Amino acid sequence: MNTRLSRNLITALTAATALATLASCSDSAAETAKTTGGQPATVAGVAVTKDAALHDALPDMIKKAGTVRVATDVPYAPFEMFVAEGKPELTGLDYDLGQALGAKLGVKFEFAPQKFDGIVPAIQAGKFDAAMSAMTDNKERQAVVDFVDYSVSGSGIMVVKGNPERITTLDDLCAKKVAVQSATNQLDLLKEHQAKCKAAGKSEIDIQTFPKDSDAQLALRSGKVVAQVQTKPAAGWTAKTADGGTAFQVVDDPAAAGGYGASPNGIAVSKKLPQLSDAIHKALQALIDDGTVTKIFDKYGVASIAVKEATKNAAVDWK
Repeated sequence: MNTRLSRNLITALTAATALATLASCSDSAAETAKTTGGQPATVAGVAVTKDAALHDALPDMIKKAGTVRVATDVPYAPFEMFVAEGKPELTGLDYDLGQALGAKLGVKFEFAPQKFDGIVPAIQAGKFDAAMSAMTDNKERQAVVDFVDYSVSGSGIMVVKGNPERITTLDDLCAKKVAVQSATNQLDLLKEHQAKCKAAGKSEIDIQTFPKDSDAQLALRSGKVVAQVQTKPAAGWTAKTADGGTAFQVVDDPAAAGGYGASPNGIAVSKKLPQLSDAIHKALQALIDDGTVTKIFDKYGVASIAVKEATKNAAVDWK
């Protein structure tokens, strides 16, 4: 599952939700509205300070510049968003994590918007040192960049608040009406599960397809379906923000904590800067160990997709 494969399909919904929510979260966003400049920072309520040993391990060019140039494709909620429409200030999971990493390493993580398909070429060309943009770590990209993996995400199930149908796994969707956006990986997931419903002696999932993700959400809200399947990060963010968090909730299947068909998402780092990827890897693990990462992910409703251990180049296939 490639997080970004569904990017254009959910942007309209998440952008609208994000704008409504960010207006009420300006104080929280203000924590990380400015880059740290290598100074201590408060991110998701956690004070992060410089680790001198990790700073010393950075490449000389990064230490001299005091900056890591980071590419990101905005908006893609909840990973990267604008604080306000028409304004350049950024917020989001990736941005917050970048500020925490910068504070830990004692340098500034300076984010700049870049169209997604141009990010890797821009790193190769030396325009950026790294990218934080919900990018799937796969073997093809590993040929030209190194990844420090910080999340694992796939497809998730969203239900109305309270989960009246007591849905806990994909198996519970058999014989039920389920909303999904057409032409998505999530539709393929439901189609593939039909055989398991039959094998269990149950009726197939009554798949209801919609042209837009927002239409599928409306069907769930109005009771026309009992669940909606979408990317788990999008589901988490929607559940966190829609009607102040009172409308929906995400089903967390213990057998698929990061979502169904989950794949690793990583910070892409130039292969010319192995010391940088090593330092980021160690800084990320330190932020995992002290609980900072969990609090950042929880702020955006997606704590379940955070890794428990930082890895490098964890992709196992060529998808």
